[in-house]
Amino acid sequence: MYTPNQSRYESMTYRRSGKSGLKLPEISLGLWHNFGYAAAEDNARDMLLTAFDLGVTHFDIANNYGPPPGSAEEMFGRILKSDLAPYRDELIISSKAGYTMWPGPYGDRGSRKYIVASCDASLKRAGLEYFDIFYHHRPDPETPIEETMAALDYLVQSGKALYVGISNYNKPEEAEAAFKALERLGTPCLIHQPKYSMLSRTIEPELIGACEAHGVGIIVYSPLAGGRLTDRYLNGIPADSRAAGNSPFMNSDQITINLIDALSALNIVAKERGQTLSQMALSWTLRHKAVTSALIGASKASQIVDCCKAAGSAAFTEEEILKIDEILQGV
Repeated sequence: MYTPNQSRYESMTYRRSGKSGLKLPEISLGLWHNFGYAAAEDNARDMLLTAFDLGVTHFDIANNYGPPPGSAEEMFGRILKSDLAPYRDELIISSKAGYTMWPGPYGDRGSRKYIVASCDASLKRAGLEYFDIFYHHRPDPETPIEETMAALDYLVQSGKALYVGISNYNKPEEAEAAFKALERLGTPCLIHQPKYSMLSRTIEPELIGACEAHGVGIIVYSPLAGGRLTDRYLNGIPADSRAAGNSPFMNSDQITINLIDALSALNIVAKERGQTLSQMALSWTLRHKAVTSALIGASKASQIVDCCKAAGSAAFTEEEILKIDEILQGV
């Protein structure tokens, strides 16, 4: 029977999400692409338990994670039942709805019918009574924002979620409309989950400012830019890498000579800070006080161990920030 590391909370740093009472670990684990039917369950279990042993209390899923869609929730539910159930009150478990889950007009986007039905199905797959956080996964231009946010409010009022959030609301005006609608309903938005890394800075400064103005936390996904901000591509494209396989999420065209040169220069800065490149990339996203957590993905436990060492890292000097910006010009 699994017994967690008794000192798991000593190595992780926790931050308050916006103006809420909830704290999240600086490093959270996403179950996007390595927890579906094709994944080895022993490896998935090893990753989840390693993360918890390191103080990672937040596990992020979505209805469409797998592959196939729904399978990540199912696998997480099995591991929760076999190993983590005694520690449920120490966990923050989130899921989302917003992408296609079943055919017809009610299996996608942002209607009340879809969101509530999807949440019910996700709870069943994961074997949970409630989610700690439930997100709307992307804006729906055809559904009034009031209806979508009212569906999230209903999930809280009915006990199916403790908090709600939004993800991929990349335009500040879209995010603010969601924040204001939830404020009117009396269920404030806890957190926003946008994409953010050294290589993808579109949330600066307007979206970050909108979240701060409304007391909303930020949990950034893809902080390592799909693995590009690691030592994986310092010397080109390894044969067993995601880029070499030309996956739908990364291809060899993205690993340019300019990028490889920049990664090598960034790696020098990281070593001077006493970090790996991936640790520095995570610390860089966390340099903003508005950012509550960096959401990592992993394919093996050793990657989680490496990433968690970024928690509580030293602040960046002005010289380091300027150096990083200079390195990344033109990439």
